[in-house]
Amino acid sequence: MDLQLKGKSVLVSGGSRGIGRAIVEAFLEEGARVSFCARNEAGIHEAQAQFAGETFGQVVDITDAAQVENWVTMSARKLGGVDIIIPNVSALAGGGELAVWRKAFETDLLGTVSFMNAALPFLKQSQAASVVLISSVSGREVDRFAEPYGVLKAALIHYGKTLSLRHAREGIRVNTVSPGNVYFPDGVWGAIEREQPEVFAECLAANPMGRMATPKEVATATAFLASPAASFITGTNLLIDGGLTQSVQF
Repeated sequence: MDLQLKGKSVLVSGGSRGIGRAIVEAFLEEGARVSFCARNEAGIHEAQAQFAGETFGQVVDITDAAQVENWVTMSARKLGGVDIIIPNVSALAGGGELAVWRKAFETDLLGTVSFMNAALPFLKQSQAASVVLISSVSGREVDRFAEPYGVLKAALIHYGKTLSLRHAREGIRVNTVSPGNVYFPDGVWGAIEREQPEVFAECLAANPMGRMATPKEVATATAFLASPAASFITGTNLLIDGGLTQSVQF
């Protein structure tokens, strides 16, 4: 299937590793041009050297709205506009302390809002405008990552639906993906496997397909939802969980 992404201008936050990196690679494989950001300069350079395609990397603190706006504006200038944005950064925070909640709120939620606000004027000028928010199954069901991570991921699903209704007549589609357990060696599950093998084995066993997802599997679904091939899909939340969640969707 041709996703009709060739030449499209795509912005991805948190694009140097894990799911974000796989998302960048998925768009590049389809012929899109990608600007990505991350917190770590060394990580950006390493990823940039591995990417095959037209990419631009920049260090950005997603909790700093001014930095986000500067990155989006610079990206639009380099790419000739903005067609698609993927707000991907998460603090992956857990714990009940107020400082932890504040960090997660500023990163997961306000970071996404800042990204959307900065990109909106450019998206309104695109003929293929699309936004895909990265939520989680933790936003649908109470699990070991419930607070503040799951709470804020649930808020992103609501935010995505709100945006989809608000901007539908402007031709801007907004969807959300909710991955289940996604394994990569330097990610959360890689760390749990090394440091808490019994917990890892228990969580792995909870996956009906007998394994966790790969970043590429999440990236492929994200690229499809963002693409013109999904031109009549907006306001949806797509589970990519291998059957991990058990609630019935109506």
